Formats: sequence, structure tokens, C-alpha cells
Amino acid sequence: MDLIQVQTDDFDVALEYARLVGNPAIGAVVMFVGRVRDLNPEPELIALELEHYPKMTERALLQIVQDARTRWPLDAVTLIHRVGPLHPAEQIVLVLTASAHRHAAYAANAYIMDYLKTEAPFWKKERTSSQSVWLDARESDQAARQRWE
Repeated sequence: MDLIQVQTDDFDVALEYARLVGNPAIGAVVMFVGRVRDLNPEPELIALELEHYPKMTERALLQIVQDARTRWPLDAVTLIHRVGPLHPAEQIVLVLTASAHRHAAYAANAYIMDYLKTEAPFWKKERTSSQSVWLDARESDQAARQRWE
């Protein structure tokens, strides 16, 4: 069974893992935890603010997971993405993919993350002590997604 959530609250990785692994047919679980990072030399990042339209975002996340399920034999997927103001080193996204075999779990996890970065409708604003700037999509994220086409 899949869990797909968009939330402001932090998530507990151990709790989400425990929820996922109840099926004894699961032989592999791959986990990705994304964190807010500060890549600015000066001024330092105060917060990364994520905005979204709930219904639109939830549909997009569901579609990404469904597409992964058509490519790989997955037993379960957990996808939690946070929104709102997030500070450096805070968790922002969790993707758990479970399958009977590791190759499917690894590939599906990478696929989901690559599509999250490019297709999920989140708007990101970087707030520093001197300015707030809306972030554009990165070319490297687009290139990573293209490998799945």
C-alpha cells in the first residue's frame, strides 16, 4: 500500500520505515531523505519556503508513483514532501520504495526523485538575510529526468 502526503510537519524516518515493511514478500527497501542545504557562500540561507496548490500537487505525486509502478514491480511506496518554511538541515522529502528485489527498489526510488524535482508543482523561494528569490529549475535536474525517457 502506498502513502503519499504533503505536509508542513516533519516526518519520522523510523516510523515510516516500520509502516512500510509489514509485507513479508518485501526483500528490499530503498530510502532517500532530502534535506534543505545551504549552498550560498554569502549571505547564508535563513529558510527555503515551499508553496503548492494541494489538489494539483497531490495529483502530480500520485501520477509519479503510478508511473514508477508501471515500470517496476513495487510492493509499497512512501512519498512524503514537506511545504512551508524550512530551515537548513531540516528534512524536506522522504521516498521509500519497497520491492522483492533491490534493483527495482533502487531504480524506482531514483525515478521518483528525478520526476519530483522536475514535474511536481512546488514553488521554492530562498530567503536570506538580504533578499528573497524564487528558484528556477536546475538544468542538472532536467538532465537526470531525461535518462528515463
